[in-house]
Amino acid sequence: MNLEIQNRTIDNRKVDNREVELKLSLPPTALAALRQHPLFVAAVLLSSEEVESTYYDTPDFALRSCGIALRLRRAGDIWQQTVKCAAPSTGGLAARPEWEQGWGGHFDFCGVTDARVRTFLVGNAARLTPVFNTRFHRETRCHSVDGARIRLMLDTGEILAGARSEPLCELELELDAGAPVDLLRLAEQLAVALPLFPDDRSKAARGYRLCGGATSARGPVRAEAAAIGRKQTPVAAFRELAESCVRQWQANVWGALCDRASDTNPDADPDPEYIHQLRVGLRRLRALLRLFAPVLPETFATIWRRRLGDNARTLGAARDLDVLCDAVLAPVQAACGAGHEGLARLSTALETARGAARMEALRHLDLAAQGRLLLAFMVALHSLPDADARRRGALAALVARRLDRARSRVAKRLEEAQQGDPTRLHRLRIACKQLRYGLDFCAPLLRRKAVMRYLKTLVKVQDKLGYLHDVEVARQRLPAVAGDVPELAAAAALVLDWHTPCCRKRCKGALRNTKALLAETPPWQR
Repeated sequence: MNLEIQNRTIDNRKVDNREVELKLSLPPTALAALRQHPLFVAAVLLSSEEVESTYYDTPDFALRSCGIALRLRRAGDIWQQTVKCAAPSTGGLAARPEWEQGWGGHFDFCGVTDARVRTFLVGNAARLTPVFNTRFHRETRCHSVDGARIRLMLDTGEILAGARSEPLCELELELDAGAPVDLLRLAEQLAVALPLFPDDRSKAARGYRLCGGATSARGPVRAEAAAIGRKQTPVAAFRELAESCVRQWQANVWGALCDRASDTNPDADPDPEYIHQLRVGLRRLRALLRLFAPVLPETFATIWRRRLGDNARTLGAARDLDVLCDAVLAPVQAACGAGHEGLARLSTALETARGAARMEALRHLDLAAQGRLLLAFMVALHSLPDADARRRGALAALVARRLDRARSRVAKRLEEAQQGDPTRLHRLRIACKQLRYGLDFCAPLLRRKAVMRYLKTLVKVQDKLGYLHDVEVARQRLPAVAGDVPELAAAAALVLDWHTPCCRKRCKGALRNTKALLAETPPWQR
């Protein structure tokens, strides 16, 4: 049972009956700079108070499982009961259903206007028990500009669950009047001089994680299934798909920098899959910009393809060395046995290079820099004009044209790659990947069975071309790792020789599978 009330993309209008907010994390060391920032100083001080909250759930966390948070909060002498429901959050921006009322000494859910949520809460009222608390100082200010009115709430304190606690330091921007993009613009202005990062984690989510009502870490976040519909305009569909990519980007930046492998080993290196999935998110976003280019401002598509590409490029070395160690060297070691000294020494050298590349990638992933880039993209995304707002069928027509173009690009690259040249095979791989991403994005508009059949062949092609690319990257990188050490050079040659027969076979298979793919009638033409 899931009572989560889903609102999809938050458009550039005021969202009625929902709390529209943007949550930003900042280190405690930045508090002084925030308090001296001209925008913060100019905002009118509304209140400064101590706030205590107790969150309630059943012993088996039934509310959390259904995406509901229930709290009692005391600010000064006033007690409030609040019910919140989960909703998608992108770049820290969320519009969550919320029902707040005074506390009369017992839980009262009559004011919850969603019948499903109200019935669920009433049915579980007898089992409710405190699960964790928050205690923090809240400073609230009001920022007004061009008809928009935004509350800035600076919270500093802690989250407590039994003997465990976690510091709390966040800036929340809440919309009183105006549009969601007004929150993003203010956050972008603040982030120029402050180390802010959009944070999708609510206090409730952090509390549940602390008390054991949720897993200790989300782990690397993969791409979401597309959820667009035929009635959407092309720009609205683009915005929704782009926000999905942003969520993958944002979550994996946070995971790479702030999540650790386990609570029992907090000093462990983050899972390298975070960086891989971060690159996937950025790559998908760039592919999306290409796919929807005809309905986007030319400068928007050009600038953001470049900026996102620059952001991803600095992470490439770490991923290349992960693949070299795990997918290229490992099978050779398994085939030759653990006693091969040359391969063992090469493995040690590669692990050293991999560690250095990971550290360099993490240095590039400065949380503040990623936050600025992410907020800038979100502002640009929510500022896009929608010229096709009244054109029916525009999305389906655009999708068919763009997927035809991507398929034609695959056909052209296949013709160029017939001789097995690594550079041209790589271009074919990129063209297939762009077609795959395009089909993933547009799948909800097409017949599911036809999409799945087509993707099955496309995945075969990608797997074979991906293997060829991995070995080619190894061919380029291994000489530098081996250096002038004869034993390492011999081991590197052994690795490449071992993969050569398989490369020939995979190359023939990839070209054959691509030809078969192009012979099929694609799903968007059926």
